Amino acid sequence: MMKNLFFLFGFLLLLNLNSCARRVVVRQPTNVTVIKTLPRNYKIVRVNGKRYYTWNGRRYKKTRNGYVVVTL
Repeated sequence: MMKNLFFLFGFLLLLNLNSCARRVVVRQPTNVTVIKTLPRNYKIVRVNGKRYYTWNGRRYKKTRNGYVVVTL
């Protein structure tokens, strides 16, 4: 009786330890430049149906917080 209880307890312990596998992915934060207002004399450009604002060789995308410099 005690032998069966010991094996049952050991089996349950092994099942519990086996299911703890997790995958952790660590990503470095990206550097984002947010601009509150666009520079003067900007141009509107559409690429693949999306609107971008361009000025001085840089492209900006509109977000909630302002405009973000993007690379296409």
